[in-house]
Amino acid sequence: MDEEITIIDSNTRKEKIKNFFINYKKKIIIFISVILILLIGYFSFEEIKNRNKIKLANQFNSTIEDFKTGNKEKIISNLTKIINEQDTTYSPLALYFLIDNNLIDEQDEINNLFNILIDKTNLEKEIKNLIIYKKALFNSNFVDENKLMKLLSPILNSESIWKSHGLYLIAEYFYSKNEKQKAKEFFNQILMLTNSNNDIKLKSQKRISRDYSE
Repeated sequence: MDEEITIIDSNTRKEKIKNFFINYKKKIIIFISVILILLIGYFSFEEIKNRNKIKLANQFNSTIEDFKTGNKEKIISNLTKIINEQDTTYSPLALYFLIDNNLIDEQDEINNLFNILIDKTNLEKEIKNLIIYKKALFNSNFVDENKLMKLLSPILNSESIWKSHGLYLIAEYFYSKNEKQKAKEFFNQILMLTNSNNDIKLKSQKRISRDYSE
């Protein structure tokens, strides 16, 4: 008797499963098709990204190799194109190379390239903060204190590892303007930070000991 009941239950379950697939066959097929399309799309997208990455790497390396003997305008054009690709690796490297080698003289043009990295490129948080700091550093010889503070505000209002660098830049800015009391306030902020860069902290300590000791 128990064996018959077990057989009946088993047959019932099989019949229910069979009916489920029959009744929902179209939906199941659609669901599986969507999953397959998504998987194919994902892997295709990753493959395209990898190919573009390799292409950008080759473009960047060949441009750097041509720097000593190549046409300056062409090198600037190639590096600018790489920046506009908004790549997380080679776009920042291209901008750094332009700045380090003084290839572009126009401040507004450099700032526009900085903005592409900061506003449009999908960078990791601290990489973006580093670029914000570099933008402020680049502009520190041209702007007033309000503009400099505004440029650095995303870092100064955070717990970024680059915060002490930003504070030091402002302190040195005021020191160069002979506003030593303002400078001291920022040197002291660096000393109070829990995550200050060790070198920056040491420089601040030396500056205070040398110039503010009574």
